[in-house]
Amino acid sequence: MVTSLSWICWIFPKSVLAQQLGSGLYGLGIGCLGIDWSTISSYLGSPLATPWFAVANVGVGFVLVMYVITPLAYWLNLYDAKTFPIFSEDLFTSSGQDYNISLIVNSDFELDLKAYEKYGTIHLSTFFAITYGVGFAALTATVVHVGLFHGKEIWQLSLSAFRDRKIDVHTRLMRKYKQVPELWFQVILVANVALTIFTCEYYIEQLQLPWWGVLLACVIAIFFTVPIGIITATTNQV
Repeated sequence: MVTSLSWICWIFPKSVLAQQLGSGLYGLGIGCLGIDWSTISSYLGSPLATPWFAVANVGVGFVLVMYVITPLAYWLNLYDAKTFPIFSEDLFTSSGQDYNISLIVNSDFELDLKAYEKYGTIHLSTFFAITYGVGFAALTATVVHVGLFHGKEIWQLSLSAFRDRKIDVHTRLMRKYKQVPELWFQVILVANVALTIFTCEYYIEQLQLPWWGVLLACVIAIFFTVPIGIITATTNQV
């Protein structure tokens, strides 16, 4: 109850437009109030430890997506947007009905292309489709941003890792403690990857992930570790 207090919906309980504008759960949340701390902290995860420029960027991005792009795309009826709810994570048919996934998969949980072509394509709500696009764009923007603003620093630190460099105060103090052997981490990494590959191959009919898919996932994770790590460290955002 305290998570979303939509007073606009209380005043106009039978109005579809009021639900689209004021609902904090199924609409744009205009005028909606939340007094639950989980709702308040969900804006930034940890609002007390986030720099101002990150707060401003998140706020501007939220306003643009939620109150500019999404409403324009919906009320201009782009791709028949009004056929579906403005805010929903469900999948829909072309007529706006809930999409029954079980009708397009066979007994082996694989996509049945003939059944899919007969049943029709999957449609998303306006907000869901836009956030999907923003998610992919954010990954690309992360790599580009880190490359432009931190690329030189990353390259210099990578080279210095293979050379003798000046030991700072923190490193000198930490050397008083016994270091965990790197072999331990390497063994854990190899064991986890091997176990994952074995599980995927043994339960291939259920998981449908071949061994090369596991290795590809590892490569992608390694590739994005540095860019996402830098963004997280400097902005407190994931």
